[in-house]
Amino acid sequence: MLLLKLGGSLITDKTRDNTPRPNVIARLARELAGALSKTPMPVLLGHGSGSFGHAAARKYGTRAGLRDAESWRGFAAVSVAAARLNRLVADALHEAGLPVFSVLPSASARCQDGALCYLDTRPIRAALRNGIVPLVMGDVALDDARGVTIVSTEEVFAYLVDEFADDPDLRVTRVLLAGETEGVYAGSDTGQVIPRITPANWESLRAGVGGSRGADVTGGMASKVQDMLRLVSAHPGLTACIFSGLAEGNVARALAGEPVGTLIADNREC
Repeated sequence: MLLLKLGGSLITDKTRDNTPRPNVIARLARELAGALSKTPMPVLLGHGSGSFGHAAARKYGTRAGLRDAESWRGFAAVSVAAARLNRLVADALHEAGLPVFSVLPSASARCQDGALCYLDTRPIRAALRNGIVPLVMGDVALDDARGVTIVSTEEVFAYLVDEFADDPDLRVTRVLLAGETEGVYAGSDTGQVIPRITPANWESLRAGVGGSRGADVTGGMASKVQDMLRLVSAHPGLTACIFSGLAEGNVARALAGEPVGTLIADNREC
């Protein structure tokens, strides 16, 4: 199976609160529908919260947990904002002809001090086994230590990779992260895309990899790379790719396994 994330920086303007990019969302939906109609494959989709959830989460400090009664209002505000963007993405995918099914992590997710430790995967499994495309997202979650927190789409993906590792029909072999940048840049001013990142070369590259343009309470690019490195190291044969979804055709190329952006692998070829 393949996991594809449409990043918050891709589908929203992260420098302006609650600002979607409807034309980009619609084009990505059409591109996905076209690619999957030619090469049917089990795919689970996810999307970031961009200027919707991240803006509200930053205002209330939701990632860090509960501070006072106002924190619960923040929890609700982030939930509503994230779900609003999810509706826009789901509608676009549906209009493009994809049988999409939104699965909101907040409905079942439980965390322990910021780490996702439980998510009900039964709806996702049922959807995948019946030709439906599940759509997850970065979302709020209850946390046994913090009270509440935020789980990123990458964290949801990592949990699902672990959960499906022993299922021959649903085992994940590729994780694709589509954003607005061409890949992982070697430095903020160079514009040079790193073609391949592995545990062996990450330490020498880490200092040049920056954060995120606009609000991002889940760590930005360096955090995404770190998350993917942990994942590919734990699951032999799994690779990840960070690339631009703004270039028309890139999502279809990535789905087809063509080289785009930055490959993240555990010292193995894709």
